[in-house]
Amino acid sequence: MTSATHQVAMLVYDGVTLLDVAGPAEVFAEANRSGADYRLVMLSPTGADVTSSLGIRIGVDAAAASAAAHTLMVAGTDLYPRDPVAPDVVEAVRTLAPGAGRIVSICTGAFVLAAAGLLDGKRATTHWKVAHRLASRSPASRVDPDAIYVRDGSTYTSAGVTAGIDLALALVEEDHGPALARDVARSLVVYLQRAGGQSQFSAPLHGPPPRSPAIRRITDLVAADPHGDHSVTALAGQLHVSPRHLTRLFRDELSTTPARYVESIRFDLAKALLDQGHATAQAADLAGFPSYESMRRVFAREMSMSPAAYQRRFRTTHRADRADGSGDVDAGPGAVGAAAR
Repeated sequence: MTSATHQVAMLVYDGVTLLDVAGPAEVFAEANRSGADYRLVMLSPTGADVTSSLGIRIGVDAAAASAAAHTLMVAGTDLYPRDPVAPDVVEAVRTLAPGAGRIVSICTGAFVLAAAGLLDGKRATTHWKVAHRLASRSPASRVDPDAIYVRDGSTYTSAGVTAGIDLALALVEEDHGPALARDVARSLVVYLQRAGGQSQFSAPLHGPPPRSPAIRRITDLVAADPHGDHSVTALAGQLHVSPRHLTRLFRDELSTTPARYVESIRFDLAKALLDQGHATAQAADLAGFPSYESMRRVFAREMSMSPAAYQRRFRTTHRADRADGSGDVDAGPGAVGAAAR
């Protein structure tokens, strides 16, 4: 915990995502209202003002080469997952990083850190949509596509856009303790620590098709009929291979097991059904889970919440104020049409 002025430098550049800048900045500003002493400065590679992704101009305080920071934050952009990071942006990070006690990226700002070599040998995260690109761009790092944010030593990376708020709150807690961070979270009406990882926000699993025709045949079969008998033995029988050989093929090509692949297809389908308003037990049945309880265990493992909690959080922005309490109770087996919807 510290009471000294803490300088937070936010590196911005043309095309930067505005919320990546404004979200964490608001956390630090609110922390100051609660007794912290953060000084937020905006830096760009040249010191010139920049234009955000929304066309809104961001005033810059100084050039990267003429400033220093206790915490260096690099905001993200839609540009760098597609294109190489601009050399002047990479150089700005390399100039600032040695003097910073903490190096932080928001969302796709991780691509900037990777280009500067600052993620080598480290665990990191970024937005789930482009995590595979970061892993390809930075093979010496370990990319976690599900984490909301990751700390590895003095390097911090966060998931998409609003996860920058989560990470900024974690930094405030690190500096000033949980009580002040909790006050900031309450003021901003956000969770101090949200449950689950990025998988609760991601789209259903749609990776590239398997290269092997044999594995593609199995994945197509599972996707077409999630209810089917998809035990390892049954799937191996479709290819006339042993269960052990099928498991090896899945691990080599998809980095998972046949059972986990089947489960992931059913999990994605169950989320879609819950989004459409199906009751939890009905969703379990339609998605092909052998029981409601088996679906509940997968939700608990993957999302740290029950199916009913997922549905309440993502089905609608309107509060369920129905007199029958619908949506407030998690349904168990055989509860189709009951309270949990």
